[in-house]
Amino acid sequence: MMSLRIKLIAVLMVITMSSTRAQEDPVPVDHSHHSVTAVRKQSDVNSGSKSVAAPPAETVVDMEAMPGMDHRGMNHDSMPGMDQNDKTGAAQNSGHAMNHDGVTSGNADDMSKMNHGGGESISMQGGSAPLDARDPHAYSDGYDFGSIPRRRMGDEELIGSLLVDRLESATTRGITAMTYDWQAWFGNTYNRALIRAEGDIEGGTFKDARNELLWAHAITAYWDTQLGIRYDSGKGTDRGWLAFGVQGTAPYWIYVEATAYVNEQGRTSFRLETEYDLLLTQRLILQPRIEVNVYSQRDDTRNVSSGVSDFAGGLRLRYEIWREIAPYVGVEWASKFGSAANNLKAAGEYPQGTLFVAGVRFWF
Repeated sequence: MMSLRIKLIAVLMVITMSSTRAQEDPVPVDHSHHSVTAVRKQSDVNSGSKSVAAPPAETVVDMEAMPGMDHRGMNHDSMPGMDQNDKTGAAQNSGHAMNHDGVTSGNADDMSKMNHGGGESISMQGGSAPLDARDPHAYSDGYDFGSIPRRRMGDEELIGSLLVDRLESATTRGITAMTYDWQAWFGNTYNRALIRAEGDIEGGTFKDARNELLWAHAITAYWDTQLGIRYDSGKGTDRGWLAFGVQGTAPYWIYVEATAYVNEQGRTSFRLETEYDLLLTQRLILQPRIEVNVYSQRDDTRNVSSGVSDFAGGLRLRYEIWREIAPYVGVEWASKFGSAANNLKAAGEYPQGTLFVAGVRFWF
């Protein structure tokens, strides 16, 4: 009997010591396999409802409901894929748009709704402009010149120029004559009033004079169209013409004047003049020049024949003291053709000859 009691006491002592040791040294439990999704599924099972797997972009996690998870204190720099400067990478890596105050958005693509705890919404690139944004198409935000006159562009200014291309003395067979060829214009870049004059003065009187008043209109950077009138005076019958032509610089810097004329008698005429400046040095320039006149009808009073009536071609060498003033010397060959040549021969004059010239070219 005594031995039975001793055995019962020993068993009770062992049980007591085991219970005390279990309370003082609990066995650690590994919860690493647990997740929010597992908890959610377990709760669904416990509640008796169906568990539906939602896409990651629509997963809603309440960070405030998880103890010890203060999302506002998290260091995003230490989280891979969460570069705050790369909004697109953040959207792709996170899978959902997060509100750092604990509010979540179900649209992963709308990054403009992300709030970083500051209480203000950040407008991403490509979003709507602020209501007070300045109109980029407005001129100076509505400001103008006020009482100051509006600035004028360079092609709107009215300017003028005078060019005396030839003012020379021509000598042939002991006869000296003065020849002039000048033009002046006034206007802007695109529209100008142009005056051209050319003629010979012999013995103090105008032997032959051509005067033109034209309206010049620019059609390209180097060419003008011209429309106006021409008036011939001097020896013989005075003639009036309607003029139409072009003036400008052809390729290789060849200066060209090409003008057609018609008058009230049905006469027509065409005049062509070309020049080219060959720079021997920056100041010494050799200029070839050609002029041709063609008429539809002869005019004996003015020594004009039908067809090619006259031709003149020569070379002039000028030296530019300044760009605006250049004296020159040269030689020119001139000739009359057809009935005009016959009339000169009958009068004891020479229809063709070589002229030695000296003169000055200037402009301002």
